[in-house]
Amino acid sequence: MRLLVIYDIADPRRLYQVARILKDYGQRVQQSKFELEICVRVFSELRARIAQVIDEAEDGVKYIPLCERCLHKTEIIGQGRYIDPDSEFVVV
Repeated sequence: MRLLVIYDIADPRRLYQVARILKDYGQRVQQSKFELEICVRVFSELRARIAQVIDEAEDGVKYIPLCERCLHKTEIIGQGRYIDPDSEFVVV
């Protein structure tokens, strides 16, 4: 299954933890958005890990399924590739 995961986390420590968890499962495409391709069992694991970190009264995480047809209709205007500030990169 393909998913778009978007989140809004109030506390910087929890925000960092959620981002680190999502990096284990997919690729960051924008600051608070990840694209994942995972099976149902792994999705259950991911949801459980995030549920342990967030405060449901202050934070929000949305899991949006992406069908194959919708994926091919994706249109990107401007920069199409996000450079993750947490990963290493070389400036030449």
